[in-house]
Amino acid sequence: MKVVIASDHGGLNLKKAVTEYLSEKKIEFTDLGPDSTDSVDYPDYAKPVAEKVAAGEYDKGILICGTGIGMSITANKTKGIRCALVHDTFSAKATRAHNDSNVLAMGERVIGPGLALEVVDTWLNTEFEGGRHERRVCKIEE
Repeated sequence: MKVVIASDHGGLNLKKAVTEYLSEKKIEFTDLGPDSTDSVDYPDYAKPVAEKVAAGEYDKGILICGTGIGMSITANKTKGIRCALVHDTFSAKATRAHNDSNVLAMGERVIGPGLALEVVDTWLNTEFEGGRHERRVCKIEE
């Protein structure tokens, strides 16, 4: 599995915790930045992540900003992206199993690092169920 990750200045600390988790789990990832808490514009980071996942360069993407809202809105503008804003493990499991989400968005100001890592773990390790859900995902793509 290959993951691409990015944040804005408001999600930098949580992104660091997530990249440490990915390293510990030996999950291949690329961090598209930023590397400081200097103010940046979240679309400049969300769009490249979404485009790389949509192009098939990466299997999944993770986006983190202050709330996760701006990142998820931006990512979902890219054809082929199903970005889910998630702050609990139930939703993380459901969005993978039922929606085949390929990008996860979280907000550093909304979720603590302990729960965030559980969300990431659940999201990365839940398979899409297909079946009746496949029909619905196809309708999203249309």
